[in-house]
Amino acid sequence: MKQQIHACIAAGTAAAALLLCGCALTKPIGSAPEQEISTTTGTTTTVLTSTATTTNVYTPPDDPLLADTLRTMTVEEKAAQMMLVCCSDEAVGLAACEAGAGGLCLFAEPFAYRSAEQVQEMTAGFQAAANIPVLLSADEEGGTVNRISLNPQLRDHIFYSPRYLYELGGMAQIEAETAEKADLMKNLGMNVNLAPVCDVPLTDTDFIYLRCFSTDANETADYVSDVVGIMKDKQLGSTLKHFPGYGGSADTHLNMAFDDRPYSEFVSRDFLPFEAGIAAGADSVMVSHNIVSCMDAEQPASLSPAVHKILREELGFRGVIISDDLSMNAITQFTNGQNPAVAAVLAGNDMLCYSDYEGAAAAITEAVRSGVIDEEQIDASVLRILAWKQSLGLLDTPAP
Repeated sequence: MKQQIHACIAAGTAAAALLLCGCALTKPIGSAPEQEISTTTGTTTTVLTSTATTTNVYTPPDDPLLADTLRTMTVEEKAAQMMLVCCSDEAVGLAACEAGAGGLCLFAEPFAYRSAEQVQEMTAGFQAAANIPVLLSADEEGGTVNRISLNPQLRDHIFYSPRYLYELGGMAQIEAETAEKADLMKNLGMNVNLAPVCDVPLTDTDFIYLRCFSTDANETADYVSDVVGIMKDKQLGSTLKHFPGYGGSADTHLNMAFDDRPYSEFVSRDFLPFEAGIAAGADSVMVSHNIVSCMDAEQPASLSPAVHKILREELGFRGVIISDDLSMNAITQFTNGQNPAVAAVLAGNDMLCYSDYEGAAAAITEAVRSGVIDEEQIDASVLRILAWKQSLGLLDTPAP
């Protein structure tokens, strides 16, 4: 199967750049029984060979105005909308917006040493360069992962981790800081926070622990529900990460990680915060790169149709699915450095978090034209992306 997925990956046109994104650590400056979940793709897709096509793209948003917009778009424009471009430089962001990218994932560098007015000018420039308004996102989790509040001109100190805030003043403290964070990001022209973290670590020594609210799944679910609700009230986009749950997995920024826990543990533990976030109206879910053997023993979650099928069918998620950064070492090692864009789309991702947006969009376009990817699938993804933008007030069409 790994050889088969490499056949799809080989449709890419450029090697991945080693830029950390999505869940990169910040530098200073109710469900089916376990036996019913297999490593096959079920009814979601056919086998991932070079001629694989999607047979079930799930129900896209049914909005005549969005459908009209979609009908005016070329295949190239649709593929570009599926790019969430990892960006550490303003010029790169402008070029991506001009090329039709659906969104940017901004690192700390574009915010550094700028006043609020200068950041507002930058984000306004991104939107002005785009034909379709872009999702402007950043990881502002609090604690070890911040992009914006690292700059003392934008906030006098970084946002603290949710766990620390809870120790200071309970959920009221978290809710107050979540609202402040949303107001700050919206004021700067941002519209998506790549948060909250839904992972439930097994112990306090796990890689993901410092970024998590609790080792208790029910406590984490309550936290996620509250945070997503506030973000939704503030019309700031949210992203639940990292499905299907990091647990005790190693750092996929460095190497591939493996999780051999039984499916029943995910159902009773890891899925709970994601279910709570989905019920609260979360806009998107980010899928991790670890290989979870009970769901797909051969492919990382981000490239696995089986994992995406669980998210859609078992958890009932109908929003935008985003891959974790495809430049991370776990993926570049798995793909031997080849472009994973086609495999990521065939797996079921609507947006690809990636630095090589030009190579990825070109690979997807070629895959559609050659019949590897059914155009119906990218149409459904783009409709979900447009619906998200509409709900954030970014489009001229009225929000639902």
